[in-house]
Amino acid sequence: MENKKHLFDIPDDIVYLNAANLSPLPNVTNEAGKQAIDRKSRPYITKADDFFNPLLELKSSYAKLIDVDEPLRIASIPSASYGIATVANNIKLHAGYEILLIGNEFPSNYYSWKRLAEKYNAVIKTVKKPSSKEHCGRHWNMDILDGISDKTAVVAMGHIHWSDGTLFDLKAIKEKTKKYNALLIIDGSQSVGALPFSVKEIQPDALICAGYKWLFGPYSSGLAYYGPYFDHGIPIEENWSNRLHSENFTGLTNYEDTYKPYASRYNVGENANFIAVSMLKESIALLLEWTPEAIQKYCHTISKDVIENIKKLGCNMEDSEFRAKHLFGIELPKDTNIDILKAEFEKRHVSVAFRGHYVRVSCHVFNTSKDFEILFECLSTALKTN
Repeated sequence: MENKKHLFDIPDDIVYLNAANLSPLPNVTNEAGKQAIDRKSRPYITKADDFFNPLLELKSSYAKLIDVDEPLRIASIPSASYGIATVANNIKLHAGYEILLIGNEFPSNYYSWKRLAEKYNAVIKTVKKPSSKEHCGRHWNMDILDGISDKTAVVAMGHIHWSDGTLFDLKAIKEKTKKYNALLIIDGSQSVGALPFSVKEIQPDALICAGYKWLFGPYSSGLAYYGPYFDHGIPIEENWSNRLHSENFTGLTNYEDTYKPYASRYNVGENANFIAVSMLKESIALLLEWTPEAIQKYCHTISKDVIENIKKLGCNMEDSEFRAKHLFGIELPKDTNIDILKAEFEKRHVSVAFRGHYVRVSCHVFNTSKDFEILFECLSTALKTN
């Protein structure tokens, strides 16, 4: 794959390595949003089908991206927390049963589970990151598998860890959850779109994904896959368009008890969202063209040489086998002066994220090997100054 920076509005002097925080919009996505805003200025051109068909088209595209045969198993959500709350809203637990979470989980993938555990007097079981630096990812995966037992009701986690990119073996984890009839709920917000994910292969019970990161969508947009376990659940809200025959505007007050099939009941209200749907459609079309497999390979190609040099500075990083290539953490030496490092990044217009004593780097097809060389120069200068 060739560099795609020309498809984004990123100046040449900007080193943007922070897509995990907020992705840039591809130019075509930006244009689709502007056109959608213009259409809202002319409401007389909006037809009844516009409330339904574009979203169905978006679901079909997204289904291809995550390898799903039934697009109606996908719901439109405004955020990952909304999608996870929908899941938690439809789970009943026995007292003493366990919800297994990953250590230092993102808050949106914690609070709903905490509330659920408190409601049923269940237990939050956290599998923390191992303290050993050698083969940490391998040991963390082993600890997760060991933590799943006949007391486990739910395993909720990401495909990768959101702060350091540790890659989790979801296929093996699914096999263990299946053995104990536990649910596997995946937050794909930091992976789907940039890292291959197959619902057919992994068979999660739900896959929740915010849209403003690796899907290149606008803020307050997202998509969620809900498996058969949730086919007859209760949605957070009762939106009119989620019921059968809602396309018949003249009969809307003929109230309908039956929801549309599969995950349609979980669509957020005002899911026609003409702006967000138009933008996500454009971005997902690009991702299908590029493919997550090629994105991973590209990110690895532009970063691998510099990563080896960064390690020689005394920084610690996860083994390549157990980390994503589009998002990874650089653990800094303990005596690093963070203020000096931040000043170096600011001076060279480098955008990254600081997560504890880690620098989180997240790249994409708009980045180049030169970006990583500048990253290395910043680290090298700051660490030599200590």
